[in-house]
Amino acid sequence: MAALAVFSLCATTFDDRLLLGESVWLKPLKFGIAMALYCGTLAWLVSFPHRGQRLTWWMGTVFAATSVVDVGFIVVQAARGTFSHFNTQHDAVNTIGQWVFMTGVPGLFLANLVIAVTLSWQRVTDRPTSLAIRAGLGIAVFGMALGYTMGFSGEQQTTDAYGHPVRLGAGHTFISGQPAVRDGLDGMPVTHWSTAGGDMRIAHFAGLHGIQLLIVAAIVLARLAPSVPWLRPERTRTRLIGVLALAYTGLVALLLWQALRGQAVTHPDRETLTALSLVAAITALGIGTVYALNPRRRQVAAGKP
Repeated sequence: MAALAVFSLCATTFDDRLLLGESVWLKPLKFGIAMALYCGTLAWLVSFPHRGQRLTWWMGTVFAATSVVDVGFIVVQAARGTFSHFNTQHDAVNTIGQWVFMTGVPGLFLANLVIAVTLSWQRVTDRPTSLAIRAGLGIAVFGMALGYTMGFSGEQQTTDAYGHPVRLGAGHTFISGQPAVRDGLDGMPVTHWSTAGGDMRIAHFAGLHGIQLLIVAAIVLARLAPSVPWLRPERTRTRLIGVLALAYTGLVALLLWQALRGQAVTHPDRETLTALSLVAAITALGIGTVYALNPRRRQVAAGKP
């Protein structure tokens, strides 16, 4: 996947073909980066000694192999100058590829779910990192499931890289209760997330990669602990990770709610800003509560060493 990302980045320089206003190689580039991060994270997780290690090894192998097949089809379609997702054309390559997608995506989801369930009920490392792993895997499973919501945005009529008409059975963006907003209109730089309507890819992306952020947070807290006395107790750092996990879950839910209302992430309304402020306030309250309950802080306040 890392090699694919490098190849796709180079290909965008030499290949000027476009799909919906973006390079045909942008999707393979994004999938290569995302899968390299996620598969790398799963490989690291299943390397810890734990019960059911043979099962998680096999599920990791299924996840990796299925990723190669699914992303491989995305690469093939990019090379052909057409769409991989939602493409309803009846040529042999696309027909076979869509069947691969329909069977491969559930395989990815189920393999990830089995790994998450297996690791969630046991402690594989220190308590803060274990909680980050369990919460992150749960959020990732939810984020992966959000991919199925993209099938409800309505059909789109567009053209491939050569100007041939293509009908897409669904899309990523929509306005709730109204005809779909066509993908590729008014997109953000690099990601091409819609600025014209609700885009389900944002919540999907945030959910999938929350596990990396939580694990990094656990590592940062551990590094800060020697120089920040109130972070030294493992219980305190575990509670902080719990607060961050709840806050991140709230953020993913907010992004999902915003997209379902057909609202662009760049144009939040009063309700969205109020909800975001509420998530921020609850997070701050949670961190303050953890600090107040910290035994080390109370000992220092009482004049004890």
